[in-house]
Amino acid sequence: MRQNFVAGNWKMNLTLPEAQALTTELVQALGHTPAGQATPQVVICPPFPLLLGVHQLLGEAHNPALGAQNFHQKESGAYTGEVSAKQLQSVGVEYVILGHSERREHFREDDALLAQKLDAALKAGLKPIFCVGESLATREADETFDFIGQQLANGVFHLGKEDFSQVVIAYEPIWAIGTGKTASSAQAQEVHAFIRQQVASAYDQATADDTTILYGGSCNAQNARELFSQPDVDGGLIGGASLKAADFVAIIQSF
Repeated sequence: MRQNFVAGNWKMNLTLPEAQALTTELVQALGHTPAGQATPQVVICPPFPLLLGVHQLLGEAHNPALGAQNFHQKESGAYTGEVSAKQLQSVGVEYVILGHSERREHFREDDALLAQKLDAALKAGLKPIFCVGESLATREADETFDFIGQQLANGVFHLGKEDFSQVVIAYEPIWAIGTGKTASSAQAQEVHAFIRQQVASAYDQATADDTTILYGGSCNAQNARELFSQPDVDGGLIGGASLKAADFVAIIQSF
């Protein structure tokens, strides 16, 4: 279901006490949403060791919901250092980020592996936030649409329509992650519109209209409102700004 949506990717940051303090501050702030104001779906994605401690503060609420940054595609086994979908679910995880540019670059996760992870997540009942996006070199070569279209075709579009309806897409211009650069609202809208068109071609227009597509490139409290005002931008996958409660709440309230 298409909805306003903000996910915070904490990456490899915070200790348990710091994570608990941030979560407490977020829960208190988000509990004071003005009457009549629509509340977007909020997901926070801590590192693995912090998930249980954060879940205990979130309780059984589904907003904010708990997400993970990755998982292994196998249900169990001799995979030292990895975690399974069932293990994530046992500590309250509902969402999982897949295909983040940092996983693709630093851990060599390719489209074939990500397709397996996507299938495994859906089979287990986790809701995937699936990332696509281009490097600066790809953009400068005017190959952005071809590249992202291929990521979608190889990683996502093998799904049936019902399974695909559970997937949130996140567009990450890699050149704007952690660099302080941000795609202009027009650039973001152009790519989001292209992604929605690709979904329509792979499935149908109704499915495309119902797909949540997030922007994930240095979105912050200052530019979120303009980005989220674009017709095909449904929210953000937030990195550094999600580590500061005031900034993250300001982003959530930018719709």
